[in-house]
Order: sequence, then structure tokens, then C-alpha cells
Amino acid sequence: MTHSSPLGPGSSPVTPVGTRIGTPEHAMAGGLKPRRFGGLYVAEHRLKVMRGYLQTMVATGIGTPLLYLYALGVGLATLVDANMANGGSGGSEVSYLIFVAPALLCSAAMTTATEEFSYPIMLGFKWNPTFFGMNAAPLQGGQIINGVTYAVIVRLVAQSIVYYLFMLLFGAIPGPFGWLVIVVGVLTGMSLGALLMAYATHLKEDKGQFNYIMRFGVIPLTLFSGTFFPLSTLPVWLHWIGWISPLWHGTELSRVLSYGYQEPAWLSVVHVAYLVLLIVVGWWLARRLAVKRLNR
Repeated sequence: MTHSSPLGPGSSPVTPVGTRIGTPEHAMAGGLKPRRFGGLYVAEHRLKVMRGYLQTMVATGIGTPLLYLYALGVGLATLVDANMANGGSGGSEVSYLIFVAPALLCSAAMTTATEEFSYPIMLGFKWNPTFFGMNAAPLQGGQIINGVTYAVIVRLVAQSIVYYLFMLLFGAIPGPFGWLVIVVGVLTGMSLGALLMAYATHLKEDKGQFNYIMRFGVIPLTLFSGTFFPLSTLPVWLHWIGWISPLWHGTELSRVLSYGYQEPAWLSVVHVAYLVLLIVVGWWLARRLAVKRLNR
């Protein structure tokens, strides 16, 4: 019994590139696009996975800026601004709402990045080893890491845009370049997230390490990075925490852009360079570790 070709009677089964179906050449040709655009395929997969908790993302993406900006920027700000008007800070500083809003955006981006680059990375390598399945296809470890990173960047951009819109609604962006806090927020989240991604890629067993990182790493950074009060108000021997904290660098830079916070131009350059350096180092390490782990 003969079977007709799906391409029509008398036609030979060939692919668009001119290779016959079932031949080694056909198999190699089918892997050209995944090998070239593998990172984008992985990003598409990760974004579809995120749709599974889309309601949570939307609720936190809207609820977090609304509650924090209202509680700290409107509620607490009334006390802080009243103290400033009475001479507590000379009465010449910006309102507390304008001061704290950019820091809240950067802090939210950092928290989201730690969520996406911790357990989801561990999941892909250990509990639901989809990364090994991807690596068995024409995808490489570096492309898998790239795709995951692209997807997280998309989420951070969307979240930061929503945060920025709420800042506009509350009148917390007086400067003309305030929209650039969106970029700074993404850089801040990625700077810590990329390092955490490298650590999660290396991690073999979950013994509560991510909980320790959140409790003794992320939370202290939030408190001691000039987020809710200037770093200069802390004792000198605690200033080093802010200097090494990506959140402090992101917060200071976002304040420069949102309302013209005065600092030397060279320090703003240092902020950008430090954040980019952390991203590059963490991303590079994660790629190397992923290739090594997936090809053992």
C-alpha cells in the first residue's frame, strides 16, 4: 500500500530549505531557528508560565504601589513634612512623598527579581527539570538563561511602568526626566537578581537558603539603603551597607532623575556603572554554571 505525499500527488516530501523529511539534513535544518533564536523561545515559555499566576502579578503590581505610596507617601509624609515645616530639616527639602516614591519603585523591582530568580530557577533544574529537556533540544544552557532573563525583564518593565503611573497620580514625579526611573528600577532589580540567578543555578539542594537571603539580605538592604531615610542619618560605621547595596545606587540615581536630587555627576556615573557591572557578572556566571550543570 502506498501513501501519497501530504504535499500532493507526485511531489516529494521536502522542507522549505530543500531537504527531504527524515534525513539527517532535515533534522539539522529543523534546529536552525532554535539554535539562533533559542533565548526568545525560552522567554516565550517563561512568559506563558507566568500567566499561571497572572492574577497575583496584577494584584501585587497594582496593590503594592497604591498601598505603599498612600501609607508612606501620604500617611507618614504628613508627620515628616510637618516636622520639616517646623524646622526639623531646615524646611527646604522636597516632600517625603517625592523623596520616598522612587525608592519604593526600586525596592519593588528588587523584590520581584528575587522572586523570579530564586525558586523558579531551582524548579527548572531540580523539581521540574524543564531546563534539561530544553537542553536536549537544540538549545544551549546560555540560551536558557538568556530566555529566563528576558522574561523577567519584561515583567520588571511592566511592573515599573505601573508603579510610575501611580507616582504620577500621587504627584511624586516633579522632574521632566522622571520616566527614566522605570529604567533605573529594572537595572536595580536585575543587578541583584542576576547574582541570585547565578547562585540558584549553582544550588543543588534547597535547605532554606532563599529564605535566609530574603530575611538577612534583601530586607536589611531595604532598611539600610537610604530607602526610607537618607543614608547620612545612619552611623558612619553602617554606611558601607549602602555603598555595596544595589538598592542604594538605584535609589539615589532614581531621585536624581525624578526630582533633581543634588549629587556630583561622577557619582551618578558610578551608580550606573555599578548596577550594570553586577548585571553583567551575574548573567555571565549564570550562563557558565548552567552550561556546566546541563552538560554533565
